[in-house]
Amino acid sequence: MELFPETEQSTLFFEAMARRRGYRVVAGIDEAGRGPLAGPVVAAAVILPENFELHGLNDSKQLSEKKRNQFYPLIYERALAVGVGVSRAGEIDRINILQATLHGMSRAIGRLALKPDFLLVDGITPIPIGIEQMTLKKGDSRSLSIAAASVVAKVVRDRIMVAYDRLFPEYGFAGHKGYGSQQHRDAVARYGPCLCHRRTFAGVKEHCERL
Repeated sequence: MELFPETEQSTLFFEAMARRRGYRVVAGIDEAGRGPLAGPVVAAAVILPENFELHGLNDSKQLSEKKRNQFYPLIYERALAVGVGVSRAGEIDRINILQATLHGMSRAIGRLALKPDFLLVDGITPIPIGIEQMTLKKGDSRSLSIAAASVVAKVVRDRIMVAYDRLFPEYGFAGHKGYGSQQHRDAVARYGPCLCHRRTFAGVKEHCERL
């Protein structure tokens, strides 16, 4: 059930409303990498100060890679706390992508330097953690805290995939970041999956017998 009315006045509307209801430490939560064939899903939690401003900050999918990399250090510099949680391919295969995402979000919250008393969570699925929270569809474009978390999660995940590219250059991870491009699918068909592939995902599992 929605805790707040759907009259949004700014991208800090939900943060402000939470504080008016008595909450003091509000964290935005988002993830990057639910859909790819390879690599981890990365979650981030960000606590921003009241009246935070960072012109142009938005959903990471709406920003260029250059812009995300510019915002990333500024978020760390100006946020009250930032936490990151990673769920790798083996965990995704073992418990499924949704559960791995929720585990990553819980880890991100646990790594915050401040303990939040309210969470704004991108999407429709609550995090199984004992903290009051609100889920927001398209939250990364409606809440500045979630937008900041989306940028952190995306930048961290992209950097992990660039590191994987150095280990497994035949797959081209630095370019497609593990998503199911034709180049990537062709590489999996040719070489079989590597250690960072999600073996339960279509486009990978049919080639696992080659391992």
